[in-house]
Amino acid sequence: MLFSALRSPRYRRYWFGSIGTVGASQLILMAQGWLVFQLSGSPMDLGALGAAVSVPSILIMIFGGILADRWDRRRLIMTTSVITAGLLLIQAALDYLAVVEVWHVLVIGALIGIVTGFEWPTRQAFFASLIEPDQMMSAVSLNSILWQASRMVLPGLTGILIAAAGTSMVFVMGALGFMVMFATLLGMPVRRQAPVSGNSVQQFLDGMRFIVVNRVFLVLIPMTWVWMFFGFSFNQLMPAFADVLGTRELGFGALMSAVGAGSAAGTILVGPMQKARLLGGIMFSGLLGGVAGLTGFGVSILFGDSVSWSFNSALVAAFVVGLFGSVFLITSMTVLQIRVPDVLRGRVMGIHTVSFYLMPLGGLFGGVLASAYSPGAAVLTGTGVILAVTLAVVLTQREIRQIDGRQLTAALRTGEKPVAGVEPS
Repeated sequence: MLFSALRSPRYRRYWFGSIGTVGASQLILMAQGWLVFQLSGSPMDLGALGAAVSVPSILIMIFGGILADRWDRRRLIMTTSVITAGLLLIQAALDYLAVVEVWHVLVIGALIGIVTGFEWPTRQAFFASLIEPDQMMSAVSLNSILWQASRMVLPGLTGILIAAAGTSMVFVMGALGFMVMFATLLGMPVRRQAPVSGNSVQQFLDGMRFIVVNRVFLVLIPMTWVWMFFGFSFNQLMPAFADVLGTRELGFGALMSAVGAGSAAGTILVGPMQKARLLGGIMFSGLLGGVAGLTGFGVSILFGDSVSWSFNSALVAAFVVGLFGSVFLITSMTVLQIRVPDVLRGRVMGIHTVSFYLMPLGGLFGGVLASAYSPGAAVLTGTGVILAVTLAVVLTQREIRQIDGRQLTAALRTGEKPVAGVEPS
């Protein structure tokens, strides 16, 4: 059942508390992007912002996964929440006093990226300890619903807020969101983690070894990286797309909301599919559907505001990207979470979580192409890469294509870690 994980009091408390940080993350993404574009008017600077956030996150994230397996995960998330809130208040002050420059936003973005590098692997490992094994599919879907609902609702509201009160107010609200998570976790009882021995290098190698020897992880994690870098990274350039379409703040918010609405719809759609016999095929269908959406979006941007239908078609295409991207991401995340042992969860999911910070880094790639050619060309180039890689994997990785959702469900009941395409013993 979709909501079964909410029967766990600890997960339910964590999930409702996550509304603050998830909402704050969306506010930050939009406010920083809009502020940079208003200061410079350059798609390249939007890409630089993405790189400033993602590169430190990626470099730290592997180490963050090690800490997630060694340290108290609850306290680690509380600490990162307070630090992030402080950085956002500094950003708000600079913005309010009208002394902010592009480099200020980049530096603060980089510092938040460092903190996030510790936080995200910890969050991915932490929520799994709050539920029973047979609630994993529900928890992954609920986490996604939270993210997608915020992406559906908040961008439009943020666009209005930016237009009415400026970006400084958005940063203040983001800081409050992170303090909500701090308050939520304060005093929460959690299960004690299994102790992890060995040095950090050995622990990292253990995590990498697990991925390399398990075909499912070796294929799905890089596929997620490709999708986020070349596909979902179009979110990073959305202010430039809104400018090309001639729609400014409100159009920017509408486009981001369309992606979020599609993602929310995909999350609801994919829930009943988790027990499907052709679960592997559904995953790859999500990627191919995302390619179709990105193609439509890129074509719409190529026409810009020269035709009357370009903005509406861009909205529809953004919805399609969100819908099918969500189908792939939720399905693959569920498979990976079920198959990884708890003692390795922080490290393995830390490596997987790198994918989410390849999205803003991919914005740098897209920003270079957008500046050199056009924003539409940037989208279509990334789309071509995703299509080529997806087809290569579909044609060569039979084991992944044949992942059976029924077997995953059976493994949850028995406590076994299933092998893709093989009946549990």
